[in-house]
Amino acid sequence: MTATRKVSSIGKKDNIIVLGNAKTSLTKFGFSAEEAAHCKRKSALIPELPVVIDKAGTVLVYQPLAGGSNKHKLNEAARKSGAMLASGFNSNKLSSVTVADGNGNKEAMLAFVEGMLLGGYQFLRYREDAAKERNTLSQINILCTKINTKDLDQLQIVSDATCRARTLVNEPVSFLNAVQIAKEFQKLGKEAGFSVEVFNKAKIESLKMGGLISVNKGSVDPPTFTVMQYKPRRAKNKKPIILVGKGVVYDTGGLSLKPTPNSMDMMKCDMAGSAAVACAMFAIAKAKLPVHVIALVPATDNRPGGNAYVPGDVITMMSGLTVEMLNADAEGRMILADALHYAKRFDPELVLEFSTLTGAAKAAVGTFGIVCMGTASESIKNKLKDSGNNVHERLAEFPFWDEYDDLLKSDIAGMKNIGGPEGGSITAGKFLTRFTNYPYMHFDIAGPAFLTAPDTWRGKGGTGVGVRLLFDFLKRR
Repeated sequence: MTATRKVSSIGKKDNIIVLGNAKTSLTKFGFSAEEAAHCKRKSALIPELPVVIDKAGTVLVYQPLAGGSNKHKLNEAARKSGAMLASGFNSNKLSSVTVADGNGNKEAMLAFVEGMLLGGYQFLRYREDAAKERNTLSQINILCTKINTKDLDQLQIVSDATCRARTLVNEPVSFLNAVQIAKEFQKLGKEAGFSVEVFNKAKIESLKMGGLISVNKGSVDPPTFTVMQYKPRRAKNKKPIILVGKGVVYDTGGLSLKPTPNSMDMMKCDMAGSAAVACAMFAIAKAKLPVHVIALVPATDNRPGGNAYVPGDVITMMSGLTVEMLNADAEGRMILADALHYAKRFDPELVLEFSTLTGAAKAAVGTFGIVCMGTASESIKNKLKDSGNNVHERLAEFPFWDEYDDLLKSDIAGMKNIGGPEGGSITAGKFLTRFTNYPYMHFDIAGPAFLTAPDTWRGKGGTGVGVRLLFDFLKRR
């Protein structure tokens, strides 16, 4: 990943980007009076676009800050500008740049650099010409008196963690099966300094995790259940905060087989929730946040082979509750239910669960945000929404009315695993809540987890959604 560092001056041969406004004096950043006047004239005509000057082998860029008085819109505009300019620098094979604060806005500066870092992500493992395609921008210098080393360290850590989550999502199941994803989590724990325990199939069976066992019946690969824990000595919370992530490493839909175009062809991303919580753990531990956090990931693929469970089967979950399985493609809730029940043994303060759970969530909000719902307090919900706005992973809270519970009633078991054609994302959340007895929030990331077209700093493919949201929320506790 591109490195960042704080500097106190601009070198004579530095490529320069100045973030500013109409009042910014560009001459103090190395622009001549004529160049400064040219930049101001151009930006007056098209306020949002950068003005680029090629000056004797170096590049000078004036980037006006656009977005109005709303700080979240301003910061998001800065992120997008950062991603766009990073792409331009890489296209022109430039290796370094100094980003200078000409506006006095610390948050916008950090957002701009974040856009450069995230916009430069690449997944080249399987590309034959990877060496030629690799980005050249390797160093970003930051000239801003308001930004300190800790700010940059945290930005680097979270950006790195987000990119690691993207890579996990982009990996095909031919490499990243349930056993391998647990190994990847172990690598993260070893590097960042948190403990990782992996349960094998025999252990999962001994715990009677009926949901995870049932989904795995159609696969030749065994399931895993990973428990990650970071507990610093001076943790601010007496009870742990638990993160739960869906780890369906590939989802065919099981015997309720999905169509391939625009559906199964992207289902390597069905473990994006697990990538989010594991890489959030990586960032939290790397940054040494004073918070006790546990992450739980049930992992398997969902296939139609072997002795795959069939619609009509009744499954006894780890909690003892029986579930009539009527759709094998509603498998995520089956494995998450066991994880949510397992979380009870830690007596958590709060449980936050991330999953690519329903097409209904994507249909409702598109790729522009995360559907959420749950039983946490209004105070917690508001703080989560604030963090969502801070990192532009916005939350759309859905209602949790009692009437939705009726849609899950079964004639022969404790409940069904689907609720019908209406309110699909809500009944999925309601299903999961049956396995909780603690403050709980469900985040359906089906929309933004995987993009089929490039989108500025979010890129194309896996986005790593959830990592930055979780880090911001826990950092601000």
